[in-house]
Amino acid sequence: MEFTRILALRHGETTWNQDKRLQGQLDIPLNERGHWQAARAAAALREEPIAAVYSSDLARAHQTARAIAAALALEVRTHSGLRERHFGAFQGKTWTELEVEEPEATQAWRTRVPDFAPGGGETLLQLRERIEATFDGIAARHPGEQIVIVAHGGVLDMVYRLATGLELQAPRTWTVENAAINRLLWTPEGLSLVGWADASHLEDDSDDDAST
Repeated sequence: MEFTRILALRHGETTWNQDKRLQGQLDIPLNERGHWQAARAAAALREEPIAAVYSSDLARAHQTARAIAAALALEVRTHSGLRERHFGAFQGKTWTELEVEEPEATQAWRTRVPDFAPGGGETLLQLRERIEATFDGIAARHPGEQIVIVAHGGVLDMVYRLATGLELQAPRTWTVENAAINRLLWTPEGLSLVGWADASHLEDDSDDDAST
């Protein structure tokens, strides 16, 4: 059986990452540090045999993917299924604001209640279904090849859970850093983990706030 190798990356940093402000599906661009991270990731992947580069259509992911694709002389293929979880009424707020304004809802979010969603948002159950279907669909196009997928913290958190069989409410013991390189294998049976959170190309430049 041929497998697809996947290099999955979270986008580079944004100003809202620094502010711990929930971005969700709001379209926030990279900041200066984020562009630097994207360039470093591109340099790290320049010699890899990569058949295609896929990205969320949100600016912060697409800008990161463009840097990588340019280094490989490839085009970016956008896919809305790679977007961050929709945070509904939480989008644009900081955790400090939410803990004052909506303490019960914030507690449900922090404890990862699977069927909870802020008003107009997406549950973890819905997110898992979307991400699994999106990764399956993309990876199935590239048997025997290696591809890059650039997405978001919440997306990569879910990918890790899918690849390791961890439950939605399991406490996170892994990092989801901006522009770190995560390696997976895909077959029709699903994802498996090869390597996670390689940030050697970023030196000490990292931030693990996967909720945004």
